[in-house]
Amino acid sequence: MVQPGLARRPDATELRQTYDRAGSTVPAQIMDGVTLLAGLYLAISPWVVGFAGFGGLAINNLIIGLTVAALALSCASAFGRTYGVSWVLPVLGVWTIIAPWVIRGQPATTATIWDNVVTGAIIFLFGLGALAFAANYRQHEGGGRRRGVGAPGGQW
Repeated sequence: MVQPGLARRPDATELRQTYDRAGSTVPAQIMDGVTLLAGLYLAISPWVVGFAGFGGLAINNLIIGLTVAALALSCASAFGRTYGVSWVLPVLGVWTIIAPWVIRGQPATTATIWDNVVTGAIIFLFGLGALAFAANYRQHEGGGRRRGVGAPGGQW
């Protein structure tokens, strides 16, 4: 039986462990935690800021916020298995920023615009940060051996 994707690679276990190590570091956990909180805030923001009656935007924020929270939680708990979909976080951040102007319904107010732009920017930046951190960690993880300051092979 032919296995699809990553499971077919002979170094799949090592690759998954590398990403799990990257995801379990303190900076990565902080990025995932802030992203999780931003997602939860986005989900409840229509009721916090007071635009729950906006229909489309309120439902959008609830769904996108819960999706961001679920992705951040999965990245924090099993990055080795979920790094392939972590690119979705910055995309959801951009969508959150433009949503007040794109979604039909009541016109966007200053509160809805500020809420979505600031929350979307946080999701976008921390999502990019998590991607960059994982890519940087993998790049500097030479065949399972760390190459850092004082180690043979150079600095980061």
